[in-house]
Amino acid sequence: MLYLIKFAKWFMLFMPIIVIFFQDNGLEMRHIFLLKAINAVTVVVLEIPSGYMADVLGRRKTLILGTILNFGGFVAYSLAHGFGGFVIAELMIGVSMSFISGADSAMLFDTLKNTKRTGEYAKFEGRITALGNFSEAAAGIVGGFLAGISLRLPFEIQAVVAFIGIPAAILLWEPKLSAHVQKASMLAIFRTMRYALVENPMLRTYILFSSFAGMTSLTLAWFVQPFFKSIDLPLEWFGILWTALNLSVAITAMLAYKAEKAIPANIILIFVALFTGGGFMLLGFTAGLWGIAVLFGIYLVRGMATPILKDYINRNTESHIRATVLSVRSFIIRIGFAVISPFLGWYTDHYDLQDALKIAGAIFTIGMLVAAVMHRKFEKIPQQADLTD
Repeated sequence: MLYLIKFAKWFMLFMPIIVIFFQDNGLEMRHIFLLKAINAVTVVVLEIPSGYMADVLGRRKTLILGTILNFGGFVAYSLAHGFGGFVIAELMIGVSMSFISGADSAMLFDTLKNTKRTGEYAKFEGRITALGNFSEAAAGIVGGFLAGISLRLPFEIQAVVAFIGIPAAILLWEPKLSAHVQKASMLAIFRTMRYALVENPMLRTYILFSSFAGMTSLTLAWFVQPFFKSIDLPLEWFGILWTALNLSVAITAMLAYKAEKAIPANIILIFVALFTGGGFMLLGFTAGLWGIAVLFGIYLVRGMATPILKDYINRNTESHIRATVLSVRSFIIRIGFAVISPFLGWYTDHYDLQDALKIAGAIFTIGMLVAAVMHRKFEKIPQQADLTD
């Protein structure tokens, strides 16, 4: 059922043409990034409380609520025709994302832990990540054809796809390890945050590194289509290349567990920093078709990084706070994106796309390299903390 939820979440028919759709409805890049920043702030506000709800009330209940809101968000999108309507849709989708984020990965890890198979987490997370990207790749092809009929049609069909996640979430079984949870209180939330970001330095480094890596992926997704336009790529190629990029992520995600076993963590962190953040900067210096090759390089490394980084976090986290800790990571990603994306959108509109790419890449690369240095410092320190109420 987690696979089906992932499919419903990532079969995004609208993504290959969403920037074009927004512009067709009168939005400029600064409006688009502001819209996504509103989504990010919504997720930020609810991210950690929703993760805590998943720990206290159960992963299944929060996933059910998240899938219902996701369906409602795309119904709203299919009916909206201006910035105000898009804000309502993004608010609903943002709340949905906060309830799904963390709960799905926590449910997977604890299900494996219940069957003494945690060593296979990276493999299964890689498969789920790959399924998501295979779904997004297939959606890119279908969405391109649908957009040829109407730019709004992909959103209308998207609402139908989103509905599939609701019965899938209802049919989930709660892992037994998730049944024993901490007492519900705001104090417990702050204690978990303190543990994740202060008391456990190794977990902190993984969260910070993964957060900057996540910001890189999230920001790049909104720069791909403007980049395609900047090199005068024909519109019919948008869906094809979007599909190919997501297929590249899927392939490396499925093989990520092998890389994790073969390569030390500190090497993986440096590699990811240089090839994603550094690749982002390189994209700013690259014009024409060579930029597409750089994009593929970034997406290949991104596919490998996602399941490995989540595994690092899960292995340093206890079951009864797992969803909350994973939500801390998502919280940092979203708040970072909410802060930087409006500036990048404004800079792109008023100055230059290439320079905006360089600025973003420099920020993300420095952030990841700082976290990698912290990892080397703390990797031999025993991690202990009292998490009892």
